[in-house]
Amino acid sequence: MQMIDDIPVWGTHEANTLEQAKVCARTADHFALMADGHLGYGVPIGGVIASETRISPTAVGFDIACGNKAVLLDMPGAELRANIHTIMDDIWNTLSFGVGRRNNENNKDSPFITDEHEGWLTEAAKPLKHKANAQLGTIGSGNHYVDLFTDEQDRVWCGVHFGSRGLGHGIATWFLKAAGAQDGMMVDPVWFDVESDLGAQYIAAMQLGGTYAYAGRDWVCARVARLLGAEVVEEVHNHHNYAWREEHDGKSMWVCRKGATPAFPGQKGFVGGTMGEISVILEGLDAPEAKLSLRSTVHGAGRVMGRKMATGTVDRKTGVLKREGLVKPEMMEGWLQRGGVVLRGGGLDESPDCYKRLPEVLAAHGETIRVLHTLTPVGVAMAGANEFDPYKD
Repeated sequence: MQMIDDIPVWGTHEANTLEQAKVCARTADHFALMADGHLGYGVPIGGVIASETRISPTAVGFDIACGNKAVLLDMPGAELRANIHTIMDDIWNTLSFGVGRRNNENNKDSPFITDEHEGWLTEAAKPLKHKANAQLGTIGSGNHYVDLFTDEQDRVWCGVHFGSRGLGHGIATWFLKAAGAQDGMMVDPVWFDVESDLGAQYIAAMQLGGTYAYAGRDWVCARVARLLGAEVVEEVHNHHNYAWREEHDGKSMWVCRKGATPAFPGQKGFVGGTMGEISVILEGLDAPEAKLSLRSTVHGAGRVMGRKMATGTVDRKTGVLKREGLVKPEMMEGWLQRGGVVLRGGGLDESPDCYKRLPEVLAAHGETIRVLHTLTPVGVAMAGANEFDPYKD
């Protein structure tokens, strides 16, 4: 960890990410940057931004309550590997990947459908209930996934990564407009006083998004377990685009973690790597440096290459390639072959070449975390390369 302009920073970052962090820190009571950080909309991914009296919809972001869930299943790794192609076909054909998708199955048995959350009373959320019910249990696009792993004991884990889908995006869009947020990356984050009407409405709507995201990830993990004929033995579940009211050094603060995972002492988290490399189950430790991160850690490996840089750019009118991408199909295929990973979907912008190496990112957080289980990918499912989503991160 190093201090850059009074900002605690873990890991190594590009200059534009650090500049964005400095912009954010100007209006925050506390700001920290995790080792998987990279440029984001208004606040860098990996940013932890806090205030005693204000909450920032910019810091929470468009994909409210995006998060990771991992479940340990009572299934041996040998059985998974022996049937992996059929299993991945079943996952791909059963679950809904992509932008604006509806759940193909009847999910009306979810407790969320009848939940009378106060967030539904907000002007932002009221018109979104039908969309939310239709999309519950859908995964989305970009770096959102359903993965199957084996751990060091050859036990099977299912890991998922996605958020509150169209509900969260609609809520975020409404409140960012109400706050007068500017478009662009290097702009000041907007804030609401938590005692104001908009602040109270935002908190209620954001927490609705959190309840919804938890329900969606629960549904998907349970559905995968049923596909595998397995029972869930253990669950690890966290948001990473969310704000919590927490106590830090005797102060009560609203802590927004944008692409950062809460990691209080003993708190477990599932942190995903890339489609061709390890992921981990970790827990927070009570180290001195952990206070500076407001008990936070990484949520993934972190990008080092933008999507357009990876895939190239095409003129939308003519369809002519304007600039060739840096990632070639054989590069991504090489990662999958070396790892023995069966992939369904996935585009070149999600190749491991676009990301930092997770072990190095974790090492940067030193004694603030401890890895409990190392998860090796066997099967990966994510939306295909033809999916366009302006808010993939």
